[in-house]
Amino acid sequence: MTNLETTPAPARRAFHHIGIQTDDLANAASWYEAFFECVPSWTLTQFSELTQSRLPGTRELRELTAGDLRFHLFERPGDTAPHPTQSIGGFQHFCLSTTDPADLVELRERWMTLFESGDYAFALPDQPTDIVVDGDGVHSLYVYDVNGVEFEFTYVPDSV
Repeated sequence: MTNLETTPAPARRAFHHIGIQTDDLANAASWYEAFFECVPSWTLTQFSELTQSRLPGTRELRELTAGDLRFHLFERPGDTAPHPTQSIGGFQHFCLSTTDPADLVELRERWMTLFESGDYAFALPDQPTDIVVDGDGVHSLYVYDVNGVEFEFTYVPDSV
C-alpha cells in the first residue's frame, strides 16, 4: 500500500447504513444479531411509492445496529447473491476496520461457531479465509453472511 502525502478534504459524506436484501429475514436478522452483536432498532412494513417501484415485493425492512454501524435488512423475494468467482459489474464486498488484530481472530472463530451450529441457512458454503498479513502489516479476513454478501475485516497499523 502506498501512503500518499496529501491532505484529504474534510468528509462531506459518510455511510448511514448498509442495505442488504434477503429472502429470509428471520434467518438473516438472527445471524446479524449473533455475528455482529446487533440489536433491532426499528421495523417497517409499509413503503413509499418510490421504494415499491425500486424494490417491488419488499415485505419488511428491519434496522439492526451495533454501535454506529447500521444494517438495513429488507426481505424481498429474489435470487441470492452470485458467487464472487462469477464476474458481474457492481458490488464486491464491504470492508469494516478493527482497532486490534485480535478482533479478526475472534470474528473468524465466531463465524465458524455460527456456521457449525446448523442454526442458519447459508447461501454459500464457503468458509472464512485465513487471516492474512501483507507487507505493510495490514491484517485482513473475509467472510460471507447468510445471504452470500462478502465482508472484509481489516486491521491497519498506525504506521501505515
